[in-house]
Amino acid sequence: MNKIIDKTRNFIFAKQTSIVSSAMILAVMIIVSRLFGFLRYRILSGYFTKEELDIFLASFRIPDLVFEILITGTLTSSFIPIFIKYQKERKQLDESVSSIINLIFLLMLGFVSVLFLTLDWLIPLITPGFEREKIVTIIYFSRILLIGQLPFLIIGNFLTGIGQANKTFLLSSVAPILYNLAIILSAVILTPSMFLLAPIVGVVAGSILFFLIQLPLLKHSNFRYSMIIKKTEGLVEFTKIVIPRAFTVVVAQIDATIDLILTTLLRAGSYTVFYFAQHLQLLPVSVLGMAYGQASLPYLSEVYHEKRIEEFQKIITDSILNLFFFTIPIASFFIFARTPLVRLFFGGEKFDWTATVETAVTLSFFSLSLPFHAVYYFLTRCFYAFLDTRTPFLISVFSILLNTTISIIFVLLLHFPVWSLAFAFSLSITLNVIILFLFLARKFPKMDFKFLTVESAKMVLVTFISSVTTYYLMKLLDGLVFNTSFTVNVFLLLITGSIFFLGLYLFLSWFLDVKEMYLVTKIFLKMKEYQRKFVEFYSAYE
Repeated sequence: MNKIIDKTRNFIFAKQTSIVSSAMILAVMIIVSRLFGFLRYRILSGYFTKEELDIFLASFRIPDLVFEILITGTLTSSFIPIFIKYQKERKQLDESVSSIINLIFLLMLGFVSVLFLTLDWLIPLITPGFEREKIVTIIYFSRILLIGQLPFLIIGNFLTGIGQANKTFLLSSVAPILYNLAIILSAVILTPSMFLLAPIVGVVAGSILFFLIQLPLLKHSNFRYSMIIKKTEGLVEFTKIVIPRAFTVVVAQIDATIDLILTTLLRAGSYTVFYFAQHLQLLPVSVLGMAYGQASLPYLSEVYHEKRIEEFQKIITDSILNLFFFTIPIASFFIFARTPLVRLFFGGEKFDWTATVETAVTLSFFSLSLPFHAVYYFLTRCFYAFLDTRTPFLISVFSILLNTTISIIFVLLLHFPVWSLAFAFSLSITLNVIILFLFLARKFPKMDFKFLTVESAKMVLVTFISSVTTYYLMKLLDGLVFNTSFTVNVFLLLITGSIFFLGLYLFLSWFLDVKEMYLVTKIFLKMKEYQRKFVEFYSAYE
């Protein structure tokens, strides 16, 4: 029995040794978590109309703003690099990290207290197109989320950061799955009696589970928490680094809030359409871009601090091409298969055809920038690795201001529908990534630009041929083979089309000698390695 427990513990807390293996674990768990997330949305769209879902989704805007500022603004850009920097100096690590966590928690208490008391005038300000009854409900739900969700998510994400800094990813990847599962079960069981309050209760329960499942990470790290706030070298360095990054997030959250404001001025249900399309586009961005970015930061920090500059430059080029190899075809697939995708993920009983079409078109415009959006998370980590948060901040401010300006013009002056907000986002994030790369290229001028350009062009050509062929195949199969009035046939059509598309894409990539094709072989080898570990574990159990 002890042998089984030891093997289980070793498997759960195993440290990864490369970016690829780390990204693989994160990607697999993010896929599972996101699928649970989309199951959550599909269930909600079966119980509630898109107009009712506007209330539920808008209730997260203020809590999400606080969360993004305190966690997204600190965790990846500052906390993890500092944790890595001081992990060999035990006393400095304990004092610095404890001080950082306690400072952030105190800031959270301040934000929550102020916002809790000011929601009565703040919510009407950011939802000017909603009627009074909707606004009152959003205020009530927002207060519940501020108190019941936010503290557990913030502490839980610091535990995630500690796990990632130690290159231990499994428990932190399971936590979001439990979070989504709690919301799903709550919606199914409690909606008949509690209506829209049911998924809100699920969010609170899921946040608590998110925190509890990661508590063992503290015990299995070289860090010991204490209730202090001490002016250490690490805390001072953290503060200097985090301020520009926090301002970047503030500007981004203002932009997201403006999107909410503008959608409330459009037809009812527009915010749900925008939110659903945005989150479907974020599925591959999360699985590939965010996972790769999170997994790469510890390695990038180590390589840069050890002055292995040539290796750092090669990582930049290879990583961009690796991400392009997967995301360019996915972006294209999301564009030409947009309607069946939306029907599959959000086709609940109360999500009507008009909502489906609007979401599909909005998804297309989001997908235009999908490859750049995925690369964005890796490029920012490159800057964070050498503790530069100022450059990404200034570039992000420019692109976000551009996004906001274009969005206002599209909606208020040109009276375009909700898809125009997605188009504005695609334009701004693409420009953001291009400028980030140019600044990075100035710092590391020996990157192979010719190879990067040629390989990217080959991927675009291969994707175009595969997309056109697959599109007409799916048009032929729709109705002739699959009666897509049934969800199961929509699923079968997408599976058939995606398998054909993937096979043709890989064949043409091999035929045109796209170098990143060999990354697939490397991934399969890694998968066999994990399969061997599973076999060893269950053999011991037997």
